[in-house]
Amino acid sequence: MSWSAPQDFKAQLLRLWERGELLRDLFSEEARFPLRLTARVPTSAEITDRFEAVRNWAATLATTPPLRVEWQEVRHRVHGLQRLPACVWIDSADEALGWLGKRRERDRFADLLAVTRVQCAAVVPWLEKRPLQALALADEWPKLLAVVNWVTAHPRPGVYLRQVDVPGVHSKFIEAHRALLAELLDLALSPDCVDASKTGVAQFAARYGFRDKPLRIRLRLLDPTIRVFAGLAGPDVTLDADSFSRLALEVSRVIIAENETNFLVLPEMPGTLAIFGAGYGWDALSRARWLTQCSIHYWGDIDTHGFAILDQLRGHFTHVRSFLMDRDTLEAHAVFWGREESPQRADLHRLTPDECDLYNALRDNRIREGLRLEQEYLGFGWVRERLERLSRG
Repeated sequence: MSWSAPQDFKAQLLRLWERGELLRDLFSEEARFPLRLTARVPTSAEITDRFEAVRNWAATLATTPPLRVEWQEVRHRVHGLQRLPACVWIDSADEALGWLGKRRERDRFADLLAVTRVQCAAVVPWLEKRPLQALALADEWPKLLAVVNWVTAHPRPGVYLRQVDVPGVHSKFIEAHRALLAELLDLALSPDCVDASKTGVAQFAARYGFRDKPLRIRLRLLDPTIRVFAGLAGPDVTLDADSFSRLALEVSRVIIAENETNFLVLPEMPGTLAIFGAGYGWDALSRARWLTQCSIHYWGDIDTHGFAILDQLRGHFTHVRSFLMDRDTLEAHAVFWGREESPQRADLHRLTPDECDLYNALRDNRIREGLRLEQEYLGFGWVRERLERLSRG
């Protein structure tokens, strides 16, 4: 039987609930109820051919609260004039929510809405947009509102999240809810208090004017005659980005190695500084404008991501040259070829012609599907010979 049964009508209401519509009604002056439900009813032929089944179906609907059946009169050639369902209604939201077992959740959401309108009205649109998410966060909602109100009262505070002084709230709570708090703060704060150029959870602090953990740069001086600190020759040093930007080192060459082991085994070279690479993200390094006076060599994996990182680095330092990221190196180490699972697909516009040719060959699987060569697999004799060439200029 394809006619609508009580469970079909209940499923319609459940879909409204799962889309948040029955909670969203609390924001609207337009009444959804009485609500006419979509019903599949018997055809004329079915009424004739299956009259008893039709009558039983109608009786089931008529005795299923909270459904209200609207009837129509149908003349049957054997049984005469009969009343059969024409359509089915739910008369009130309270009846619908009671049938779904959701009255308690509706009442709790209504309480959240009332509290929010009093304590932080600016974020009410978020409740309307994401009512079910708000309901799931009901226990945390007072603390979330308290954080939003604190930031609103202290715009761009210039302190660490650890220093936000809200009773019952700790920095781990804020960090765990950064994505949600960002949506709320964007509503609550004036545009001049939000740095719209900073996006994503990782830039939450910068977006709203908090202090963040300093970006750090790890370096080694390969020339023992140059000192970062008095009395220390060639130390492995990590500096915050601001301190690094203020260095005044007599170096003419910088090698950036993405692999830590390669960074550590780079041999002594006159006038040379080694930097442990940062992958995607060169903001910290870009502050050191003194690097524009040095030759910079980037050593990454021979794969599409390695070239994408090189391309990004050139967005900050246009004179960067790649190191050991060429076709000769790739072909000389075929025994160590691996597979890149998620290659880059974008066009890269800062590569040299040779780099672009190799990048396109890797991206387009012209050599082998998903081909990559990780830098730590290069023979050290090959590396040493290239470094000697580099040192000779």
